[in-house]
Amino acid sequence: MTDTIWPPNFDNCTDPKYLVLIQSLRCAVHGGQLPVGERLPTVRDLAWDLGITPGTVARAYKLAVEEGLLETTVGRGTFVAEGRNVPVTDPDPLVTDSQSGDIDLRAVRVPDVGQDGAIRAAMAQTLKDGSRYLLCPDSTTDKVARAAVVQWIGQDIAGRISADDVVLTLGAQSASMIALQSCLHGASPVVLTEEITFPGVRHACRLLRAEVIGIGLDQHGIRPDRLEEALRRHGGQVLMTSAQAHSPTAIHTPLERRQEIAALARRYNVQIVEDDCYAISPTDVPSYRVLCPDRTWYLGSLTKAVSSALRFGFLVPPEGRAQQARHVAQSNFYGVPQPMLDICAELILNGQADGIKRRVLAAIDERVRVAVNILGSWNIRWRPDVPFIWLRLPQGWRGSTFVRACDAEGIRIKSADEYALPDGHAPNAVRIALAPELPVSELQAALETVSRLLSKPPLLNEN
Repeated sequence: MTDTIWPPNFDNCTDPKYLVLIQSLRCAVHGGQLPVGERLPTVRDLAWDLGITPGTVARAYKLAVEEGLLETTVGRGTFVAEGRNVPVTDPDPLVTDSQSGDIDLRAVRVPDVGQDGAIRAAMAQTLKDGSRYLLCPDSTTDKVARAAVVQWIGQDIAGRISADDVVLTLGAQSASMIALQSCLHGASPVVLTEEITFPGVRHACRLLRAEVIGIGLDQHGIRPDRLEEALRRHGGQVLMTSAQAHSPTAIHTPLERRQEIAALARRYNVQIVEDDCYAISPTDVPSYRVLCPDRTWYLGSLTKAVSSALRFGFLVPPEGRAQQARHVAQSNFYGVPQPMLDICAELILNGQADGIKRRVLAAIDERVRVAVNILGSWNIRWRPDVPFIWLRLPQGWRGSTFVRACDAEGIRIKSADEYALPDGHAPNAVRIALAPELPVSELQAALETVSRLLSKPPLLNEN
């Protein structure tokens, strides 16, 4: 690629110029040619000096900042970072801790519909069956659980699959990581996803050193024109999406739009990672795994439908790639613990999991009705089977200001900013989870407070 020369030499270089530039930056920083605190040229100045485009320099600088090599300050410039050897981490936790005394409408939790009793009964049954718990799980000992997943997913949701097509994981986030590890390659992989998305996508891409590109949305999900524009500009190896039930917006992508996206994935040779975790109600819209069985990684879990505590997820890779994904999973954690496999298989095969899911859906529907009755006059998006409300704020409110106003009332919600990608666009909106642990009367009172605040925007009152 290049040696430690700084600035880099592009003569006889066959790699993309931004890769040569980032590698030269790495060598120069770690080799001391660019000392801590050294100010680098502006993007335009360096592009002019090197005879390359400003976009190439900007892309390399961005990667260097993400790696902790450089730091940027608005109005001052770009400098070699003091903490260049400290890994860059995402400060936002994926698990939200409740705070005493607050009404927490941030985290999505599963309603309590008797899961504890069902899980304990499944535990007791596995002990009666005389299972042995000594060795690592393998493709023989986890086969019953994989067959149970096929039953759980249902006929044709992910295509005509068998137990051999299923890879078991430690929840959906684990499944996402395995899919990405199976797909991404090269020095600077690119992942495309919705411009506002579940923070786990951001975390996964950062851990895997992948550049993540946000794609614009409309009421039907990812816009094909924006996706194609991003593919032409940035390339891309993977599209991560939640087409059935998107968090945080509750968007459902219809069949015609999915077909357009699938056609682009084929044209540009992109793999699709389809997160179906929130899709716990029946659907007649085929998944991407049905539309593109040769390039779609379908994933889900029991987290949203049965219990978050079980950490039981699954991945259905493209045709012919299950063994590869299984090897990647084994490299990460050897296998899902056998007791958990047995418990979850028992819950699914004896029908308890399906009964819990039906009761969970009924509990979600009840709370969505309460929320829509109170907030229905505002600009909201909702579904009877999704346990949160997406609220676009009226004129006079900004997301961060509204979150603080709710916080002052003892109500915790999430701004759209928390779902935005780095340097990405965030709409003026908030997500409100429907707190199944709260009595309905307390949820109703909290939502009435939210509605009251919405009607008194400070920016308008100042006028």
